Amino acid sequence: MPTLEEFKEKLRRPLERELLTGCQNRVVAGGLEKLLENLGKPFPKVREILHGYDLLDVDSRAKRLQAALELLRGQAVSSPARLVSSPTHTTVNQATANQATANQTAAKPVPSSTPFPSAKPPMSVNWTLETETEKIPFGHGSTKKLHTLGLHKLRDVLHNYPRRHEDRRALPSLEDVEDGEKVTVVGKIVAKKRHAPRPGMLVLEATLENHFGFRVKCSWFQQPWVERFLKEGSRLIVTGKVKRFGRSLQIGVEHFEEEGESSLDTGRIVSVYDGKDGISQTFLRQVTAKTLESTPISDYLPDALRKKHDLMPLEHALNAIHFPPDEQQLTRAMNRLRFDEYLFLELRILLQGEDSVLLGKRFAAEEADMNAFEASLPFKFTGAQKRVVLEVARDMRSEQQMARLVQGDVGSGKTAVAACALYMAARDGYQGALMAPTEILARQHFQNLNHYLFPLGVKVSLLYGAMNVRDKRATLEGIRTGEIQVVVGTQALIQEGVEFNNLGLAVIDEEHRFGVQQRRALLKSRPDVLVMSATPIPRSLALTAYGDLELSVIDEMPPGRTPIETKLLYDTHRQQAYGFAMAQIRAGSQVYVVTAMIEESETLLEIQAATQLFEDLKQILPEARIALLHGKMKPQDKDDTMRRFKAHEFDLLVSTTVIEVGVDVPNATVMVIENAERFGLAQLHQLRGRVGRGTAQSYCILVSGDATQKTKKRLKVIEGSTDGFAIAEADLKLRGPGEIRGTRQSGVPDLKLGDLVNDVDIIEETRELAKSILKADRTLERRENAFLKAELQARSSVVAVREVI
Repeated sequence: MPTLEEFKEKLRRPLERELLTGCQNRVVAGGLEKLLENLGKPFPKVREILHGYDLLDVDSRAKRLQAALELLRGQAVSSPARLVSSPTHTTVNQATANQATANQTAAKPVPSSTPFPSAKPPMSVNWTLETETEKIPFGHGSTKKLHTLGLHKLRDVLHNYPRRHEDRRALPSLEDVEDGEKVTVVGKIVAKKRHAPRPGMLVLEATLENHFGFRVKCSWFQQPWVERFLKEGSRLIVTGKVKRFGRSLQIGVEHFEEEGESSLDTGRIVSVYDGKDGISQTFLRQVTAKTLESTPISDYLPDALRKKHDLMPLEHALNAIHFPPDEQQLTRAMNRLRFDEYLFLELRILLQGEDSVLLGKRFAAEEADMNAFEASLPFKFTGAQKRVVLEVARDMRSEQQMARLVQGDVGSGKTAVAACALYMAARDGYQGALMAPTEILARQHFQNLNHYLFPLGVKVSLLYGAMNVRDKRATLEGIRTGEIQVVVGTQALIQEGVEFNNLGLAVIDEEHRFGVQQRRALLKSRPDVLVMSATPIPRSLALTAYGDLELSVIDEMPPGRTPIETKLLYDTHRQQAYGFAMAQIRAGSQVYVVTAMIEESETLLEIQAATQLFEDLKQILPEARIALLHGKMKPQDKDDTMRRFKAHEFDLLVSTTVIEVGVDVPNATVMVIENAERFGLAQLHQLRGRVGRGTAQSYCILVSGDATQKTKKRLKVIEGSTDGFAIAEADLKLRGPGEIRGTRQSGVPDLKLGDLVNDVDIIEETRELAKSILKADRTLERRENAFLKAELQARSSVVAVREVI
C-alpha cells in the first residue's frame, strides 16, 4: 500500500502539470475533481481548496492550484474559506454548482462512492447467484459473450476475478512517461499504419495524441485482429512498456481498450479481466457492476469466525475486488476470497476422503512390537523414521480409520516404516496388503518385506497378473484362509477372486498412479490406510492434493549415504557422457540411459527415441552389453530384462521412465538422462534416485538439447541440490501445480487467487478450520452452516466432482 508521501507525489505531479498547461482541466481523464475523489482522500484541505474546480475561470483555477501545491509542499497558505469566498470565484452560484454536480453524477451510474453500500437499490427481478445470465437483460448479444467466457450464472460473473488492476486515478500525461517504464496512458488516434519489416512479420502502429499535442506511437506485433479497433479519432487507453527513440516515444502494447464514457473505466483503480476478441472490458465491468448492485449476497461465514480470522464480509470483498476504492481494501478483498478458495477446497477434500472419518480397525500397536521389529533390522531407525512410526502407531490404536501419507525422499526408509506397521497388524491377527503400481516394483517390495518380516514369523506372498494358474490359485487360497498374513501385488490385488480373510492394513505405494475406483476397491472392507510416496511433494500440495490424509514426513537420510554427483552437459558434448559411462562399465559398474519417447515422433524429432538410442549405443559402445526396457514390452519380457540387468548380465540399460520409481540395482552408479529439458525437476530427481543405492560413488549426467537461459536455470536446480523437497518447491514455482506429475488426478482445481508456492500458512489455517467445522457438524446440517453447505455444493458442482454432502 502506498505511503502518505507516495500519495502526495501522485497528486502533486498532475496538479503541477495542470498549472503549467493553462488550467484547462484536461490533464486527468474526468477532470481534477475526479482525481481528488480518489487520491485526495488523505488531504481534505486540498480537496476543499479545489472543490468546484471545473466551474471556476482560469485565473481562479490558477490561484487554487498554487494554494493546493503550497499545502502539499508543507507551506503556509490562506485559509480555504478565504479562497472560496474570493472575488475571483465564478458567478455561477453554489446551488447551480451543486445541481451541475448532481446531474453529472446522475449521468454516470456507478457502484456507490462509499467502499461498500449498506443497502441495495430496489430490484425489479429476483436475482440470485444461481440465476442464469441468459435471463438477465445485460444488452444485445450479451448472453453469447458471457457464455463464450464460461459465465453462465451470476455466480460465475462475480467470481470472474480481474486478471490485474490498473491505477487510473491519475493517468500520466504523454510527455511525462520515461524510457523503460510500464505505463497506462490515454490519447486520441491521429494516425495508423501496418507494415511488414520482414516476411511473415506484421506490425500495426497507431499514433496517440493528447490535448496538448504530445504524441506517442503504439505498436502491436503479429496481432492482425487489432486493426479493426484502430479508428482515427477514437480514444484509446493503452498499457505497455515505453521505449524512447531520440525525441519520439513508442509503447509496445500489452493491453488496450477504447476509452468509454462510463466512470467505471477511468478516474479509479480499474479491473482488467481475461477476455476474448470482441468482448470489451467496459462491457465486463458494466455487467459486473449491475450484478453487484442487484444480487443479494449472503455471507456463509458467521461473524464470529470472520472476526477470528480477520476477514472482511463477503459482499464487501466482492465489491472491492471488482471496484476497489483503494489499495488497502483491494488487498483485504483478495485475502478474504483466497481464504474462501482454500476453505472450500479443504472441506471438499475432507468430505470426499471418507476414509479419514469412518470407523476402522483397532490395533494394539504396542511399543514392545515396535522395539522387537527394530531390533530385528540390520540397522537402526533414523530419528525421522522413529517419529513417523510413532505417528502411524497412534493412528492404528485409534478406533477411527487411519488415513496417513508417509512422504520421504528416495532412500529415506519408507518401506521399513511400512513393514513395521504391517508387522504390528499381523501381531494382532490381521492381514496386510501392499499395492504397487508396477510388477517390477511389486517384486522388489516383496523381496524387501520378506527380508524384514520372515525372521519375525510373518508369511509374505506375491500376487501379480502373469502368475501361472497353479501358483495363483494357491496364493488366492492362502489369502482367503488367512494363512498368508501379508500380500504384495499390483492391481491383481483388486481383481475378482481376491478375498481377504481379515484385511486390517492397506499400504498403497505411489497412490497417484492408481485411479480412484482402484483405490476404493482395495479399501472396501475399511482397513487402515497408509500411503507412501517417494515423489517429493511441496507441503502446500500435500495439504491440498492429499488433503484427506494426515501427513508424515521422513526428512532425514540414513547415515553413510554418499551424495550423487550431478553434471549438466549440452548435446554438443554428449560424447563426454558416454565416454565417462564406458569408463565406469570397465570398472565393473552399470549404467542407466533414460530417454523420454518410445518411438520417433514427427512433432518432437529432437527427442532421442529409446529404440533408436539403443541401436546407436550398440555402435558407439561395442564393448558394452546393452539392453532395452520400455512400457510397450510384455510384462514378462520387462521382468526378465530387469532381472538380468540386476544380475549384471547387462552393463547398460536403455530405458524410458518405466524405471523411474522404486527400481533397486545397487551396482548401478551412472544415470544418463537424454533431453533432460523435457522432464520436470521432481521427475529428474526421481530418475537420479535409481543410482546411489550401493556404497560406491554415483553420478547423474543431464544431457540437454536446449541451451537457453530459462532451461539452464531449471536444470541448475537439479545440478546443485539433492534435497527432494527443495527441488519439488522449485518445480512448483517454475512449472505450476497443474504440470507436476500426479496432481491433475488428485482433484486440485485451478485456483483463481491462491498461490500454492506462497500460501502454505493460509492453507494450514483453512485446513484446521475445515477440520474443526466438520468435527462439530459432520454433514453441515446445523442451521448456522446452511449457507456454507449450499456454497460448498455449488462450488463442488462447478469443478465437476461427485456430490460431497
